[in-house]
Amino acid sequence: MTVLHALWLPILLSSVFVFLASSVIHMVLPWWHNSDALKVPNEDKVMDAMRPFAIPPGDYMVPRCSSMQEMRTPGFKEKMNKGPVVVMTVLENGNPGIGKSLVLWFLYLVVVNVFAAYMSCHALPIGAAYKQVFRFAGATSFLGYSAALWQFSIWYRRSWVTTIKSTIDGLVYCGLTAGTFGWLWPR
Repeated sequence: MTVLHALWLPILLSSVFVFLASSVIHMVLPWWHNSDALKVPNEDKVMDAMRPFAIPPGDYMVPRCSSMQEMRTPGFKEKMNKGPVVVMTVLENGNPGIGKSLVLWFLYLVVVNVFAAYMSCHALPIGAAYKQVFRFAGATSFLGYSAALWQFSIWYRRSWVTTIKSTIDGLVYCGLTAGTFGWLWPR
């Protein structure tokens, strides 16, 4: 068994590599994720119609029932049939900047890579072969980078195309993580 603290370098370095790769994907290849969010028809009118409600930042469903019993009522069924049926996230007004999101993204990468290190170090000895390390670190980091996204397409009807593109991004990220772990695994 390998000790977790011996993997601090692959944890941090793979986080940096994935951070850089995600920056390339989103800044150098903007066409890849351009269609992830669609523009609503008559955007200005929709915004003008919503503005008086001053909806605070948060996640919302419309219509939203308060219980399973209400879900079965004719009134709620009519609302669902009449539409629109919406799942939305309301952000703060203004340009929020990207700094906070980038810091949180990097911290998330470190967390995913700590789990990859944790699983790998409990499964593999010091001096394990590159291929073994790649397999364990890759599979674990794939779960953190990609598999968790699928539930949004399952439950909230997020576009499967968007989820598949993000899963492909995650495959790139887990390849970088697995390769870094395999390269820097303690000998």
